[in-house]
Amino acid sequence: MKQIINHPIWNTHALLLARIFMGGLFLFSGISKLQGGMEGTALYIESADLPFPLLLAWVAVIIEIVGGAAIILATSYYREAALTLAVFTFIISFPFHGPSTWETDALQQTMFLKN
Repeated sequence: MKQIINHPIWNTHALLLARIFMGGLFLFSGISKLQGGMEGTALYIESADLPFPLLLAWVAVIIEIVGGAAIILATSYYREAALTLAVFTFIISFPFHGPSTWETDALQQTMFLKN
């Protein structure tokens, strides 16, 4: 197993694909928020009883687009971008898909675990 993991293809092609897929998820999510209109995203944030919904919508878009692009392009800060996106995802999972939503919508538990 160690021989497979240390194979040069894992350090080039596999990591490139992983960066494209993971970064692409966030990049696509941020762009779709822009295309769909920030008002809709702000309303969704407001429905979770969070303050400053429009500001938070813009913060989410910036984090998702910049972080996703940094991961895909493997910039000098891609590790920091990945950590930022992981913390961001963890934090936003609770108000939108956390345990308080599981009684009314069973799918939310799956969404929480997916995040």
